[in-house]
Amino acid sequence: MRWNVAVCGLMGLLAQSATAITMDIDNDQSVKDAAATIAYGMLKYYTGNNTGDTPGNLPDPYYWWEAGAMFGAMVDYWWITGDTSYVEVTTQAIVHQAGDARDFNPANQSRTSSNDDVGFWTITAMMAAEDAFPDPPPDQPQWLALVQAVFNQMASRWDDLNCGGGLRWAINDFQTGKDYKNSISNGIFFNLGARLARFTGNSSYGEWASRTWDWERSINLITDEYDVKDGAHFDVTTHVCRNDSGPHVWSYNIGVFLQGAAFMYNVSTGAEQETWKTRVDGLLGAVEAKFLTNDTKIIKEWYCESGFSDRGHPYQCNIDQQTFKGYLLRWLSSTSQVAPYTYERINPWIRATAAAAVATCTGPVGAAAPQVDSGGIQPGFKGIDGTACGFKWTQSFDGWAGVGAQMNALSAVMYTLTHKGLGKAAKGPVTTAQGGTSKGDPGAGVTDPASRGGLAALKPITMADRVGAGIVTAVLAISIVGGSVFLTI
Repeated sequence: MRWNVAVCGLMGLLAQSATAITMDIDNDQSVKDAAATIAYGMLKYYTGNNTGDTPGNLPDPYYWWEAGAMFGAMVDYWWITGDTSYVEVTTQAIVHQAGDARDFNPANQSRTSSNDDVGFWTITAMMAAEDAFPDPPPDQPQWLALVQAVFNQMASRWDDLNCGGGLRWAINDFQTGKDYKNSISNGIFFNLGARLARFTGNSSYGEWASRTWDWERSINLITDEYDVKDGAHFDVTTHVCRNDSGPHVWSYNIGVFLQGAAFMYNVSTGAEQETWKTRVDGLLGAVEAKFLTNDTKIIKEWYCESGFSDRGHPYQCNIDQQTFKGYLLRWLSSTSQVAPYTYERINPWIRATAAAAVATCTGPVGAAAPQVDSGGIQPGFKGIDGTACGFKWTQSFDGWAGVGAQMNALSAVMYTLTHKGLGKAAKGPVTTAQGGTSKGDPGAGVTDPASRGGLAALKPITMADRVGAGIVTAVLAISIVGGSVFLTI
């Protein structure tokens, strides 16, 4: 069975030019129409809703985790624009990929997925809980319980023996990455801990987040300058850690820690909150130094767009890395909500990037980016002719069309609306105490709660925790309303 674009969404698409997307960044409906066109082009790559295909999967050569990230973009798309066209297909994809054990370890991926692969699907479930995305039927996996299941499993994999802590990239010993502690796996664990602490009011999740941050700092994966390195290998015999990831940094590593630090700022008070503010500010400074163009402040992927050529290609980015800067935009937008004092710094970056990104969306049907690592090309664009988006935003359409380019541009455009008061997004992410409807299960994912990484089982949520979470949410809501005065740049 195929899904169809809803009539309201279709009308917006038909209103767009057949040769380009035009957008007035100060006209909310114009921005929503542009986002609708880009989203439509992105979902045309999706085949998981075709008869005989697997819900939640993108076609080759796209990897499983990227599909999870794409549906995360669609959760936020609904949250920000109110367009319900893709709610059904998004829900179907997430629920199916949750698997029989309800832990994002489906049979079709269980031997190949790593902590970061599972983590991206889990982040999508966390977004669904925080956005109050429509809950699945009661007999199906629930957003919050899915996040708790994966978080508990990640905690049980915490490895003090090698590198003094952290998660390995690989889940299984037979996988590539069994001797690598990478920042994105640990960053996702950190990020989920911070967000669960806010959503549930249970501070034990925040304690895990703090422990993960301290470990990353202890082996200099987060540097004194707040660069976030990719990871560190270790010797499986001596267990000695080698910080050998080189000088290259990626936008999604810094972004996942930035959003998590902003959530920790949100749930903290006093001196602890000042500590997290220092970290948020430090990470924002590193974003500005590495991932913005110097003059126009447009988001870029530093390693791929700064003239390096050690991969023998001017862009450098493989099919995965072509998606990274879209996640940075996602996490910058969220940071500006849960740490509202950052809004005036972040918003001009998102606006400049949105204008530049949409200007590249002029590509034809059939446009396709090459695969840097393996050769060949990605599937051709099937959206509206003249609306395929490019990868590099400091020039006209560059021919690098694909899921990543569409998702990046969609993020740039739709996150200009986050603070506009158009719908659910204007109130910020919900919590269990304030507006959240998703049902949780603190013991999900593990049979022995005491096995969660050597720490005590997560403590039950007390009335004090619930009251505290409600106060934090109320303060956030007041801050956002107060900040809405500064919408026009």
